[in-house]
Amino acid sequence: MTRSDPIPTVRALLDQASAQLDPADAQLLLAHALGRDRAWLYAHDRDPVDPAARRRFADLVARRRAGEPVAYLRGRQGFWSLDLAVGPATLIPRPETERLVELALDRLPCDAPLALADLGTGSGAIALALAIERPRARVDAVDASDAALAVARANAAAAGLANVAFHHGHWFEPLARRRYHLVASNPPYVAEGDPHLGQGDLRHEPPIALASGPDGLDAIRSIVRAAPAHLHPGGWLLLEHGHDQGPAVRALLRDAGFDAVATARDLEGRDRVGMGHLPG
Repeated sequence: MTRSDPIPTVRALLDQASAQLDPADAQLLLAHALGRDRAWLYAHDRDPVDPAARRRFADLVARRRAGEPVAYLRGRQGFWSLDLAVGPATLIPRPETERLVELALDRLPCDAPLALADLGTGSGAIALALAIERPRARVDAVDASDAALAVARANAAAAGLANVAFHHGHWFEPLARRRYHLVASNPPYVAEGDPHLGQGDLRHEPPIALASGPDGLDAIRSIVRAAPAHLHPGGWLLLEHGHDQGPAVRALLRDAGFDAVATARDLEGRDRVGMGHLPG
């Protein structure tokens, strides 16, 4: 660019990037490079962008074109009413998991001193959403990754939540003899070797949070098997799963002694959450 060339504006940079990326991704990345929000971009689309911000944006665009997830590039992802820190140690929270939160809240009275658990908490998305909506509840969040737990703890602190405790370990192992009114989990449920693991954002997310055995159900089997010993009579178990795993998850829940077994669909009409009620 010569001295006589105009300094690129917000709109010009968005137009250039939108020819290479999804326009929504371009907006999120430019807002991040500028330290602003997306609304600011619309109000200031004719503003010039300084060279340092242009370089930051160009780097983000190149990395996104190479396949890095937008959430990791920004270090943030919205979920429920939260703005969560995320990174390569954590799964990226997705809108379909908000369906799991909705279904859990439907089964939890608003003003009761509940005991809840979130297994495989990752960034803390489910645990923190439940803790916000049920402030009298105690929420135990479990993850096998120390790095993921560090992110989740930071997210809880940023949200000012004191009713969440974090535990390192696999599924129910660190919870000893504790019992809960509801246990929720978004465990790994992709079959090992599934070609989707080598595509899109999944290439960059932690494999331990995605794949679980030849049919993708190993983690769900472990959770369902152990859950009755950790639920109060009348308690609920809710599990996110793959779109084609509804029948298998329902069978596992029934075999473990759950009743009111059902599958809920996500907003796109796909089987997404299996649930069961412990009689008593």
